[in-house]
Amino acid sequence: MQDSSLTAPSPLAGDPTRRARGTTPRAWAWTGVVAGVLGLVSIQSSMALGVNWEETAGDADAIVADLAGRTGTQILFHTATIACALLVLVFAAGLKRRLDAQAPAGSLLPTVAGWGLVLVSVAGLLGSGLDTQFLFGLGDTALIVPESGAFYSDWVATIPWLWVGAGVAGVALGVAALRHAAAPRWIGVVGLVLGGIALLAGLSPLQYMAGFVGPIWLLVTAFGFALGDRR
Repeated sequence: MQDSSLTAPSPLAGDPTRRARGTTPRAWAWTGVVAGVLGLVSIQSSMALGVNWEETAGDADAIVADLAGRTGTQILFHTATIACALLVLVFAAGLKRRLDAQAPAGSLLPTVAGWGLVLVSVAGLLGSGLDTQFLFGLGDTALIVPESGAFYSDWVATIPWLWVGAGVAGVALGVAALRHAAAPRWIGVVGLVLGGIALLAGLSPLQYMAGFVGPIWLLVTAFGFALGDRR
C-alpha cells in the first residue's frame, strides 16, 4: 500500500495566495474607468464655472460676483478633480505593471506611460490647489481682492485641463501595443489617435485643449483593459 504521507502535494493546492495562470486583477482598470468619468466631470464643471466669461471678461468685480454664486459647482469641481488625480495614480501603476508583463525586457515604454499619467495627477492636484482659498471666500466678496478672484477663475479654467501627460501615456501605450504586442491592438490604435491628439494639443500654445481629449482616452482605454483585455 502506498504511503499517502509521501505523496507530493500540488504546488497550487490549499494556497489561496496563488492565482491560476492567465488571470490578472482588473481593479486597477476599473479604477481608471472611475478616474476617466471624474476627469470628464472635472472639465465640465470647470467650464460651468466660466460659462459667463464673455459677459465678465476684463471686469474683475464682475468675475468675482459671478463665481460667488457658483459654490455648488466649485465643490463639484474640487471633488471630481482631486479624486481623479488620486485614482489616476492607481491606474498608472496598473498600466505599467500590465505593459511590463509583455513589453521587451528593459523597455522604457511602460515607465513613460506610467509617468505620463503622473503628470495628469500633478496637474489635477495643482488645478484644485487654490480651491481652499477661494471656495468659500468668494461667498463674501469683501474678503476677496477682485484681481485675485479673476486670477483664480483663469487658474481653474487652465491648469486642470493640462492633460498632455495622457497624450504621452497614450502614445507610449500605442507603440507598446502595436510594435511589441504588449496590449490589445485596438487599445494601441486608440492610444495613438486620442493620445496623439492630446499630445499635439499640449505641445501647442492652446495646451489646455488636451483636457477635451485626455479624459476620453483614459475612459476608453480603462474600459478596454477592464472588459476587452483577455490576457
